[in-house]
Amino acid sequence: MVNRLKTYSPKPAEVQRRWYVVDAADAPLGRLASRLAPILSGKVKPTYAPHVDGGDFVVVVNAEKVAVSSNKSRDKIYYRHSGYPGGLKEESFESLISRRPEAVIERAVRGMLPKNRLGRRMIRKLKVYPGSEHPHQAQNPEVLDLGLRKVGS
Repeated sequence: MVNRLKTYSPKPAEVQRRWYVVDAADAPLGRLASRLAPILSGKVKPTYAPHVDGGDFVVVVNAEKVAVSSNKSRDKIYYRHSGYPGGLKEESFESLISRRPEAVIERAVRGMLPKNRLGRRMIRKLKVYPGSEHPHQAQNPEVLDLGLRKVGS
């Protein structure tokens, strides 16, 4: 008699989601994004499956204080295209962080998630706010320390 173990495959209804709060003040942008992407996709859980959105919710506060190294604040350029000829638009990091600070973190994390329907569901669990206040106190989010080295220290 052969003992056949069944492989566990999580069902979307069985996923237990938790809420975390991350402070982005003085945290390097790329390191912050690379730590948030696995949490949103559920890769940090033992029940991870690539075909199920098993990630947790992440609330990022102080997005306007995120840091980039050396001259990136001046030299980093964000591009978008309207779809029409000559429709390439570009914006510097400095201008985007002053206009919409949450977009900088959202774009960095989105680039590290899958480019499909599952990735679009994962990015919806990321909530980014420019200041230290957020409207998700009712979910009792846990403070998550990512152990990021602050820029300049």
